[in-house]
Amino acid sequence: MKNKKIAVAGHLCVDITPGFLPNQKSENISDILKPGKLLNIGSATISVGGAVANTGLALKKFGSDVILLGKIADDGFGDIIKSTFREYGADQNLILADGESTSYTMALAPPGIDRIFLHHMGTNATFCSDDLDYGLIAKAGHFHFGYPPLMRRMYLDGGAELVKIFQNVKKAGLTTSLDMAAVEDGSETAAQDWKKIIRSILPYVDFFVPSIEELGYMMDQSIYHEWNVRAKGADITSVLDIRKDVAPLADTLIEWGAKCVLIKCGALGMYLRTAPPQAMARIDPQFEGWGDIRAFEKSYVPDRILSGTGAGDTSIAAFLKAAIEGFSHERCLQFAAAAGASCITEYDTLSGLKSFDELTERIDSGWPKNEYSIFY
Repeated sequence: MKNKKIAVAGHLCVDITPGFLPNQKSENISDILKPGKLLNIGSATISVGGAVANTGLALKKFGSDVILLGKIADDGFGDIIKSTFREYGADQNLILADGESTSYTMALAPPGIDRIFLHHMGTNATFCSDDLDYGLIAKAGHFHFGYPPLMRRMYLDGGAELVKIFQNVKKAGLTTSLDMAAVEDGSETAAQDWKKIIRSILPYVDFFVPSIEELGYMMDQSIYHEWNVRAKGADITSVLDIRKDVAPLADTLIEWGAKCVLIKCGALGMYLRTAPPQAMARIDPQFEGWGDIRAFEKSYVPDRILSGTGAGDTSIAAFLKAAIEGFSHERCLQFAAAAGASCITEYDTLSGLKSFDELTERIDSGWPKNEYSIFY
């Protein structure tokens, strides 16, 4: 791609992550968090979060030229976001909303247990197409949007506002990518017809990059329920059969119009499925050789595990940068897996990330992979 500038829009918030201690590792959250119990923990990490921060700033740290478009308010949390983005030289295009409150998330990440989020939607609830400067976006070559399930205007009316955004971006001639977020059972978000929303938006999406948990819940809740029964309270990725559980969902997404589907499967790794060569070439001629790919990339063994917060987002950032830069799909998957393994070595999203040169050196020196029985 000639224009390698990337515009990142969507969800933006402040993340507050309490530091759990190594001896608090457990397979069940109820063993750690009990009513009436005082739990001594480590210091908290306060950082920016959401797709615009996690994926956008990771792209910036990897060396990409980015335009970051997130909505904040004039309050304390908004000041934290502005200050952090300013450190990266990426605060120029933040969207300021009068009389609203900035979104924040309390991320609970005890060792050995999947993350739990306490979330205030804030300004993300009012984010809409009119907030975006499409003239500015047209200066980029690629547009990434993240977390519509956490943004009220993006999922109401069958996702019409989200579709409108992607239609406008495609009219400007950009390539596109879309990431999702977890849906809380019983919430307004869960009441939406996400299968219909996904089907409506995918004709305008070149790279669809959800997690398997998000995808299972949105596409077929009976399958998602079966996974949870099979997992018996553990992380559902630990019981997945890639061939039987993941690949069929990816095939459906390609049928619905996505050109490239990258499904994050937690500690297992990630599954890549692409459209036929002619469809991939329509993204950009450099992707013609990406046609009809079905590949699974196992995760790398991390140096340590402190928090999984942002690991999926940084994997996406590495994958998109590598793809836009013209790397092979094999190398793109390696960079994505390596970024995720680097991210989880710290409590915040960005501190553990390495440069592409550093990741390349470690990958090529034989960085060991996690070995799982993934049936693929």
